[in-house]
Amino acid sequence: MVAVAAAVTMMHQALVYKLPPRQSSSRAYRAADWGLDKPLWKGRLKMTGRGKVCTVSLQDTASGDVFAESPIEGDPTLWVESVSDSSRYFVLKIMNSGQHAFIGMGFQERTDAFDFNVALQDFYK
Repeated sequence: MVAVAAAVTMMHQALVYKLPPRQSSSRAYRAADWGLDKPLWKGRLKMTGRGKVCTVSLQDTASGDVFAESPIEGDPTLWVESVSDSSRYFVLKIMNSGQHAFIGMGFQERTDAFDFNVALQDFYK
């Protein structure tokens, strides 16, 4: 049986940042510490829901090549964390060949960040 996409949301101009070392595990991430004027990567974000998994894919705007993916399964707060100083930036857990890393991700437009949050919440309701 082939799973049918439950939701697809596209947001243009997603930005990716390298995270500095965390001061302590109890301290929230702050986007202001990321060097927001120098993103590591720019492209588009695509969210696709299939079954119980919502995949966040960061893709090159022109070619569609995947930069990074996050297959969010279960509790989305284990995969996407809000930052303490902005509603436009998040920490995203990405996966590659069974290994994971955390990256900073954000949007130039506040409405794109809002849409990202709503799409994620709607999928897991």
